[in-house]
Amino acid sequence: MPSFDTVSEVDLQEITNAVDQANREIGNRYDFKGSCARVEPSEDQLTLLADNEFQLEQVKDILHKKLAKRGIDLGSLEEGKLESSSHQARQILTVRQGIPKDVARQIVKLVKDSKIKVQVSIQGDKVRVSGKKRDDLQKVIAQLKEAPIDLPLQFVNFRD
Repeated sequence: MPSFDTVSEVDLQEITNAVDQANREIGNRYDFKGSCARVEPSEDQLTLLADNEFQLEQVKDILHKKLAKRGIDLGSLEEGKLESSSHQARQILTVRQGIPKDVARQIVKLVKDSKIKVQVSIQGDKVRVSGKKRDDLQKVIAQLKEAPIDLPLQFVNFRD
């Protein structure tokens, strides 16, 4: 029986490469000379640091451009609260991996409401869709691509 998995994954190596490129550009730019502006990666978070909020927005813009060039969907980053003190601004960006339970339920509901003859099941941080016809699965993929889901979705493990 044909099936595929719906996932939301991010290539962490590409994020590391984009952060390195962003830090290199920040170090070379004239308007950042003598400032503490940088991007610090950790496990699944990126910490943006700068002298003030304006520079922090510029650092974020540089990072977004580098991530987009490397094919990372910016929807996979969740922006934290902007913390600003008298001489430093910082913001934490969280990298979202996997599909949370509430979004998975939303996906299941969307597929079931479409009345396409497929079976949908939540398996951890994935949603598996299986059906008798390959065309039905392709309709489901098209429907999920157009759905108003705030996570970037990938469709992997397509099997006949």
